[in-house]
Amino acid sequence: MTNAELETEGLDCLTRVRIVLIETRHPGNLGAVARAMKTMGLSDLVLVNPHCAVDGEALARASGAVDVLQRARIVTTLAEALADTVLSVACTSRRRDLPHPAYTPRQAAPELLARAAQGPVAVVFGSETFGLSNEDLMLCRWLLNIPTNPDYASLNLGAAVQVLTYELRTSLADSPIALPTFESATHAEIEGLMTALTALLTERGFYNPDNPKRLIPRLRRFFARTGMEKDEVAIWRGIVASLGKD
Repeated sequence: MTNAELETEGLDCLTRVRIVLIETRHPGNLGAVARAMKTMGLSDLVLVNPHCAVDGEALARASGAVDVLQRARIVTTLAEALADTVLSVACTSRRRDLPHPAYTPRQAAPELLARAAQGPVAVVFGSETFGLSNEDLMLCRWLLNIPTNPDYASLNLGAAVQVLTYELRTSLADSPIALPTFESATHAEIEGLMTALTALLTERGFYNPDNPKRLIPRLRRFFARTGMEKDEVAIWRGIVASLGKD
């Protein structure tokens, strides 16, 4: 590719980075997030079960990014927001006892952009009050931890999105995108595999839902670490189907 083609590809990748906000409660934060996105070239915003409206306060805080708010999709579940994505990551200050691979935004940015060359990638942010639930985290494949003062790690939602989008834009400016050589599986395809695999393991007595321990989170971590391809999901689905016939 020429330099101009690489730049165009990179800008296209930014537009395929989806910001997902779960149960946002303050309209001003919606506007701040939209503004943070647009300043760095992102435009795909999805609101999961928002507890506030895109009102005058939200539009005022968005300033010149009103179009990002007006195009935002509203869905009822995180699974719906992630269905077509090839990678989903959760931005959280939590780390202890979670099985996910964890990165800073600077570490993750090059891979996020590379995956975005194949399809939408999502970065998920929780509500201002409660953050992300364990159920939300289990639907995401990586964690993003923004380095902060350990004595006061609380970041405003708009500020957290701005940090992430800045690192994405900086990564794009610093180096060309290394395009993946495989076709990534989507979130929905991987979740379908996890559902089928969990059902098989339960049926065979290997997994006990009443005493789950950490089997399923560790399987999720394994699949997240490998970065599954469509063909690999198909192979695993075939294995599960074959074993289920015995």
